Amino acid sequence: MSDTILVVDDESSIRHAITRAFSGITVREAETGEQALALVRDAYPDLVLLDQKLPDGDGLAFAAKIRAIDPELPIVLLTGHGSVDLAVDALKQGISDFIEKPFKLERLRTTVNLLLEKQRLGRQVARLSGKQSGRQSLIAHGVAMKRVMALVKRVAGVPGTTVLIQGESGVGKELVAKAIHERSSRHEKQFVAINCAALSENLLEAELFGYEKGAFTGADSKGKAGLFEIADGGTIFLDEVGEMPLQLQTKLLRVLQERRFRRVGGLNDVAVDVRVVAATNRDLRQEVAGGRFRQDLYYRLRVVPIQVPALRERPEDILPIADHLLKRLGPELGRPQMQLSKNARVAMSEYAWPGNVRELSNAVERAVITAEGDIIEAQDLCMDEIITSIPVQNMQMSPMMTSAPASVPHPPVADVAALPKGALIIPAGERNLARVEALLVRAALAETGGQKSRAAELLGINRTTLYNKLRELDPSESLHDEIVAETA
Repeated sequence: MSDTILVVDDESSIRHAITRAFSGITVREAETGEQALALVRDAYPDLVLLDQKLPDGDGLAFAAKIRAIDPELPIVLLTGHGSVDLAVDALKQGISDFIEKPFKLERLRTTVNLLLEKQRLGRQVARLSGKQSGRQSLIAHGVAMKRVMALVKRVAGVPGTTVLIQGESGVGKELVAKAIHERSSRHEKQFVAINCAALSENLLEAELFGYEKGAFTGADSKGKAGLFEIADGGTIFLDEVGEMPLQLQTKLLRVLQERRFRRVGGLNDVAVDVRVVAATNRDLRQEVAGGRFRQDLYYRLRVVPIQVPALRERPEDILPIADHLLKRLGPELGRPQMQLSKNARVAMSEYAWPGNVRELSNAVERAVITAEGDIIEAQDLCMDEIITSIPVQNMQMSPMMTSAPASVPHPPVADVAALPKGALIIPAGERNLARVEALLVRAALAETGGQKSRAAELLGINRTTLYNKLRELDPSESLHDEIVAETA
């Protein structure tokens, strides 16, 4: 995706001249400050050329509003009435450069190219930092993720605000949380993450809040500090917060309200200064309606909500993410010369990626390991998790459905022949996530012979989360037999 610049000037001749001067760059135009603000919100350009005198106000005043939307967006001020005072004011507003009219296009090109190159270098540094930390950095080429990143920048500037990150499994919610921490004034302190679905209620409470010596059988004789204490001054990331038991939700609510808590078995309050960032792939409004999540806690967490889009909703990011992963994984796996073929790139662009970035990462890693040569072909990516639709009248939905052919009336023979092994059939037009999720869960269990650990691994979730989902499908289902089966 090419860079985008926004030209804000009420003189059409100037806008058109600039557009012609940057033929290799996407140029958007605005005549007024209000139009510019709308385009910055919707299109998230990489640079703004802003006239000082606009029909609806002062350019510097609009520059401040633009920076409120995206604090790191470079702005070049264009003016026909330059002065030292104006230049000083422009610098105070964070203006990147100041160009007087009439200007030479070559001077403008030089300024714009330098600022765009600085933007690209900043993204490269972020990618390198992600490599050093062992994590994939956020890639935002499309508008959807640019919106997320702009919100991340704004939230980072307010270091105490609680954030709720929502999105499907595998979209990179922890990466967004870490980006908030690293851009904030808390970045020199700890970023502590915990998966709220990975532990039992008692263990989760002890991990979060710590415990005093002798608080319970097996407790450390000296007691133990909890993650809230460890994260003091920094950020604590509560992943899968929708899985937190109700009793612990009450204790978390107190921390958010009062910034203090008690250790397990303790009598004294412990005060902390920590930003709480929570994440969930559940619809917490439905959880509140079902009595599984406290309404007051929901509103306490949802001070600033950030919705991370699914990978299929930001197709512009698929290939840049894949290229970044390949540059990182190739050398790590001893195959630094690996490249994606044209067919592989087309296949990746057209695939829906139901497992989001996590699935894409697994596909690239698998291809680097298994490809016979230095060129990765489409078949090396093993993108065979196809969900095929058939007319809704041909089948009945059931949460107990497993894989396609045995569970539903047979589709036409030609369709059956076209289905790859392991394909899952859902009715055309079915958009209810709970019912589709039920199909996927049952299919995973069927594929693994009922072994929940392996099924959870296929689904990209942990076993506790899978147990919770099975209880939702059938509240009467006992999980005791599963423990015996998996240890047999």
